[in-house]
Amino acid sequence: MTSPSGPRTDEPSPVVTQRRAWTTLVITGLIIGTAFIAVYVGLQRSPQPSQLPIAVVSAQLSNTARAGFGNAVAVTEVASVADGEALVRHGDAVAVLGATSPTTLTLDYAGASGFSESGAARQLAAGLAEKAGATVQENDIVPLTTYDSRGLSGFYVVFGVTLSSFVLAQGLTAATAKVRLRHRLYAMGGFAVLIGVIAATVAGPVYGSLTAPFPLLALSLILLSAASAFTTKALGAWLGPAGIALAVLTLTTIGNATSGAAIGVDLLPGWAQAISAKLPPGAAVRAVNNFGYFDGAHTVTPLVILATWFLAGLGLVLLAQRRALVARRAKARPAVSAAASW
Repeated sequence: MTSPSGPRTDEPSPVVTQRRAWTTLVITGLIIGTAFIAVYVGLQRSPQPSQLPIAVVSAQLSNTARAGFGNAVAVTEVASVADGEALVRHGDAVAVLGATSPTTLTLDYAGASGFSESGAARQLAAGLAEKAGATVQENDIVPLTTYDSRGLSGFYVVFGVTLSSFVLAQGLTAATAKVRLRHRLYAMGGFAVLIGVIAATVAGPVYGSLTAPFPLLALSLILLSAASAFTTKALGAWLGPAGIALAVLTLTTIGNATSGAAIGVDLLPGWAQAISAKLPPGAAVRAVNNFGYFDGAHTVTPLVILATWFLAGLGLVLLAQRRALVARRAKARPAVSAAASW
């Protein structure tokens, strides 16, 4: 409609672009993309074993192994091959090295430790045998399941659960004005249960790629989802968009790259080894792998770590909500006092 005194008044006002609104998003995207590429490609460049746990039979062979392997291997001397195999099946060693004769070495290893770790053990044993003019007889005593021939199913499942949980938490953080806090918390908790059960069902009974007992596999993935979602929500609540970016870097980028699923933990650089088990993806990979292949050994700590991330995230979200409520009440108090004075 045209007004007698001026132009049309029913047309929307033109949008005025604020430079900071788009430059911040572009810079954040560049940082995340660069970090993702740098971390994943950097860790793949030339992984070298460091303190790879290998059991060695007899004092003489142990001394030879220590001298030959150097810092690449953490040698554990055992009395017999059976003792070494017990360590391998319990997840305390990647392989056990023995000798049946001066010219024949035996290497019983856990393929379930991952291609990088078991491959490193096999390569080191072959190098030691070559120097001694001996041969190596290999035996995979904890093999990967047939439907996970490359040992990467755990990585993809953990990555998928982490990513989907992050996306949900990010969306709910953006919908703060439309969804009440308790409903956001219910949504993340319910989603964690659903995605954990669905992922465990698909990767376990349906595809047979993960061999952990279904209840324990589902529990591990539920805790992973809760840890990822509530941590993302907490970072967003306290730091805003910067917190969401930090969640991407911590969980989906660094966390998954250093989890030990794609590259064995003992082949990661020192900084990555130090944080691997402490981040949710790394803790989840350990739980899933140990439940599936190593009789549930060493699974208490990963589950506690996942639960701690979840509870810490929940606590920080509630604390942020309380802080905002106190601030609103303090802001409203002067207005009420002024009205009362009239």
